[in-house]
Amino acid sequence: MRRLLCSLVVLCVASACGSRRPPYVVPAPAEAPAAFKENADWKTAQPADRQLRGKWWEIYGDSQLNALEERIEVSSETLKQAQAQFLQARAAIGINRADLYPQVGVNPSISASNASNTRAQASRSGHVEDFLLPVDVSYEADVWGRVRDSVAASRAAAQASAADLESVRLSLHAELATNYFALRGLDAEKRILDAAVAAFERALELTRNRFQGGVASQADVAQAETILESTRAQGIDILIDRARLEHAIAALVGTSASTFAIPVSPLETTPPVVPAGLPSELLERRPDIAAAERRVATANADIGVANAAYFPRLLINASAGVESGSLTNLIKGASGFWSLGPTALITAFDGGRRRAVSAQAQAAYESQVAGYRDTVLRAVQEVEDNLAALRLLEQEAETQQRAVDAAERSLTLANNRYRGGVVTYLEVIAAQNAALNNQRTSVTLLARRLSSSVLLIKALGGGWNASALPVVEAGER
Repeated sequence: MRRLLCSLVVLCVASACGSRRPPYVVPAPAEAPAAFKENADWKTAQPADRQLRGKWWEIYGDSQLNALEERIEVSSETLKQAQAQFLQARAAIGINRADLYPQVGVNPSISASNASNTRAQASRSGHVEDFLLPVDVSYEADVWGRVRDSVAASRAAAQASAADLESVRLSLHAELATNYFALRGLDAEKRILDAAVAAFERALELTRNRFQGGVASQADVAQAETILESTRAQGIDILIDRARLEHAIAALVGTSASTFAIPVSPLETTPPVVPAGLPSELLERRPDIAAAERRVATANADIGVANAAYFPRLLINASAGVESGSLTNLIKGASGFWSLGPTALITAFDGGRRRAVSAQAQAAYESQVAGYRDTVLRAVQEVEDNLAALRLLEQEAETQQRAVDAAERSLTLANNRYRGGVVTYLEVIAAQNAALNNQRTSVTLLARRLSSSVLLIKALGGGWNASALPVVEAGER
C-alpha cells in the first residue's frame, strides 16, 4: 500500500507538468500601414462623440431604419442559427474539460443460477444467488498536457465562434441598411418619375391644343404620347425592384414577405461622416479578424495535443464495492472488496502515425496564420475601397448636381422656344429626357453614397471591439 500511495503522489506531481504545445504568440500581420491612403486628405469626425458605437445605424437619424434594425436582434432566423452554433462550440469546452476529472461508474447486478444435477451432487446446493454493487473509478493523469491543450483548443474555438456570431450580426445589420437605402432611393426615383409624368401630361395637352390650332403636327402629338407612356412604364418597373427589396428586408427581420410592408418615403438622408481611424485598430475592431486569430490559437493548442501522443498515457483505475450471496449480508464487512493501481499506455510502434499527425497539426497552424494575415489584408482593402468610393462619389454628386441644374435650364429654354414656334417638339423631348435622366442619376448617386457609408462602417467593424469576446471559462480569455 505504501508503494502504491507513492506512485499516486508521483502521478499527481507529474500531472502538473507543462503541455507539449509551443508558446502562443499572436501572429504579426503581413503589412500594417500607418494610415489609410484614402483617408489622408479625408475629413475626420468631430466631435469625438461621433465615434462608432454598437447601434451604429443610429448615426443616419432615420427612425424607420432604427426600428427595423432592432427587429434583427429579436426575429432573425439567421442570427439565431449563428447563436446556436456558438452555444454548441461553448458546450464542447465542457466535454473536453470533463477529462480533467475522474470518471465514476456504478454497475450493480443481481444474478441467480442453478447447476445441473451432476454438479449439484458435488455441492450442498446447485442454486446460487449473487448480489454485486461495484463502484469503478478511472482517471487519466494529464502529465503531458493533452487534456489541458484539448480544453484550450475548444475554448479558443468557442471564442472564434463567438466572433463569427458578431460577424453574422454585423453583416445582417449592414445588409438591412443597404437594402433600406436602396429602397428609399427607388422611392425618390418614383417621385421624380411621377412628377415627370404629370409634366408630360401637361405637355401632351398643350401639344394637342397646338395641333388643333394648326400650329403643331400630328408627329408632335405622337412624340408627346410616346415620352409620356415610356415614363409611366419606367415608374412601374421601379415598383418591381422595390418589391424585391421589401421582401428581402422582411426576410432579414424574420417576417413573412406576405404580411410585411414599408411605407413609401423618398430618400433625403445625406451620408454621415464615418471616422475611419487607423489600420492598426482593425485588429481589435473587426470580428472576422478576431475569429481568425482565435483559430490560430486553436491550431496552436492542437499541436500540443498531437505532440502529447509521443508520451505514455498514465491511468489510475480503482474499483470497490460489496458482493454477497444474500441481500441481508451485502453490507457486512466481509462482503467488501477493492482494487487500485496505475496503468501506463505506451505506443511502441505506429508506422509513423504520430509523426504524421504532428505534421498535420503544424501545417494546420501555418494555414491558420496565413488565413489570419489574409483576413487583415482584406480588411484594409475593404476600408480603402469604401473610403475611395465615398470620396469619389461625393465629387461625382457635386458634378452631377451641376448637370441637373443645366438640364433643367435647358428644358425651360426648350419649352419656351417650342411655345414660340422657334423649334420642333423633338428638341423639347431631348431636353425632357436629359433632365429626367440627370435627376434619376443624382438620386442613384445619393443611394450609392449611403450604401458605401454602410459598407465602410461594416469594414471598420461596426463599433465592435475584441474586448467584447466572451470569457468562456473563469480566469481565461
